[in-house]
Amino acid sequence: MNKKILAITNNIIERSKATRAAYLKKIEAQKSQTVHRANLSCGNLAHGFAACGKEDKQILRGLNHSDIAIVSAYNDMLSAHQPYEAYPKIIKQAIRDTGGVAQFAGGVPAMCDGVTQGQPGMDLSLMSRDVIAMSTAIALSHNMFDGAVILGICDKIVPGLLIATMTFGHLPTVFIPAGPMPSGIPNKEKARVRQQFAKGEIGVEELLEAESASYHSPGTCTFFGTANSNQLVVEVMGLHLPGASFVSPNTQLREELTKAASRQVTRLTQQSGNYMPAGKMIDERSIVNAIVALLATGGSTNLTMHIIAFAKAAGIIVNFQDFNDLSDAVPLITRIYPNGSADVNHFQQAGGMALLFKELLGAGLLHEDVETICGRGLTQYTKTPEIKDGELVWLDTFDQSGDPAVIATTEKPFKADGGLKVLKGNLGVSVMKTSSLRDGSLIIKAPVVVFEDQHELDIAFNAGELNRDFIAVVRFQGPKARGMPELHKLTPPLGVLQDKGFKVALVTDGRMSGASGKVPAAIHLCPEALDGGLIAKVRNGDMITLNGETGELILDVDETVLEERVSSKFQVNGHHEGMGRELFGFMRRSLSSAETGACSLFDH
Repeated sequence: MNKKILAITNNIIERSKATRAAYLKKIEAQKSQTVHRANLSCGNLAHGFAACGKEDKQILRGLNHSDIAIVSAYNDMLSAHQPYEAYPKIIKQAIRDTGGVAQFAGGVPAMCDGVTQGQPGMDLSLMSRDVIAMSTAIALSHNMFDGAVILGICDKIVPGLLIATMTFGHLPTVFIPAGPMPSGIPNKEKARVRQQFAKGEIGVEELLEAESASYHSPGTCTFFGTANSNQLVVEVMGLHLPGASFVSPNTQLREELTKAASRQVTRLTQQSGNYMPAGKMIDERSIVNAIVALLATGGSTNLTMHIIAFAKAAGIIVNFQDFNDLSDAVPLITRIYPNGSADVNHFQQAGGMALLFKELLGAGLLHEDVETICGRGLTQYTKTPEIKDGELVWLDTFDQSGDPAVIATTEKPFKADGGLKVLKGNLGVSVMKTSSLRDGSLIIKAPVVVFEDQHELDIAFNAGELNRDFIAVVRFQGPKARGMPELHKLTPPLGVLQDKGFKVALVTDGRMSGASGKVPAAIHLCPEALDGGLIAKVRNGDMITLNGETGELILDVDETVLEERVSSKFQVNGHHEGMGRELFGFMRRSLSSAETGACSLFDH
């Protein structure tokens, strides 16, 4: 085992000793020695199976077969989740074949960040994660269930489902993915067309044609943003079947993996004699494995907050510095857009998760001896699922990369580190994704241009006011101010200016898209402007030094000058009303800082 990773893991274990012990005691108290429905009164139980068929009712009246909850984030608005429409029927039959029953326990809301980017609804995106966690808790609160299968993929959905999974950590739980859509136009081409539109070289019709050729069918968007980063993290933690993450929808292999995953949860229940609850299965080593894999692949910066949040739900305390230190120890071994030109389908064809596991395990970068839904040890995840003679089997098919431009080796990586840097200085602490940056763009010192809305920057760009070196400070975007929306509209104009040869960067207490990385960006800045952050005192023309090599983020203004300045006030300007935002004031006010997960569900 890599000594640095082992030391970081031990630090997390020591830091989490009290909270983890309290968590394990809690889930131990919640387990049942028999089926959970044995604790219900006759009236409770009658309500619980009133709508079931005769055969399922008979099984549920007995106390020797499991009842499995299905929790789904299905809706037609998310291409990644649309395939889930057919899953409950498949899952119910697969579990019935084992002698048990599956009941659809609840659906959770699932918004598409691709639809809401730059729109008022994006202000609800991060908060939807906590709503999803609470919705899942309501679904599982009936105490009918001995295990759960969870259907979710995209940005805030999986983290919310994971928070709930850890909260109901006494239940064995299996996540079932749906897979990516086929490759459309290359992601690099899509980015080029967006920049053409930003420069006024093409119109709306041409832009819509390109976007529609990229997002074109059921399945996950194919770039390596938050959705696909989620799938990678869930599999590395052992909550997916081996190799399940990136198998396309509506294929025989996908359906057989869904059936197998459904059967697998019944092998982990108290009644199986092989009880493995999710909260015990996921430990500090599992969380470190998730971060290592995220860094080795250049995944979404959104996971820096999400992993912190769902780890805390399991009594495990992780912080930004852990990500920084692990990044120093982990090489970047994949090139998937925005890290490169390949998409997740190309990654899958080059060896996918099986080869990634082989490389990371071979270099001692993952804890191998962890629990998974398939038993102890990650070595079984180095095999690839296939249909052979009509049966689902796992084969050892990749000894080396099918495309070295997509998956490299740990001996000859694309980058010596994991491409994530924590920046610290008088402005506070933030994270910076370096894996996608061009050579020479890690260090920038330039005058500030202050904005308090991403649309303001777009207006200034279109007016030709930004043709120079500058650092854009976009503030009052943090959890308490706006709910921390993604600032996706900043990428095309800043990218155009960068291509013109100007040195540009971004500093914000908000988030960027999970697929961002081209422009140097210090994001998730803590403390945020509305919470006493120095970013509220920044003025146009101030100098900021952003250094992605040394990890510094410095506002170069004399302390005496800063002491005399009055912090700018947050101008609500309707940002808390419309599209349901007026319903979420209580949640905005209780959100923690980005470094503690930007979460409203725990004491901080």
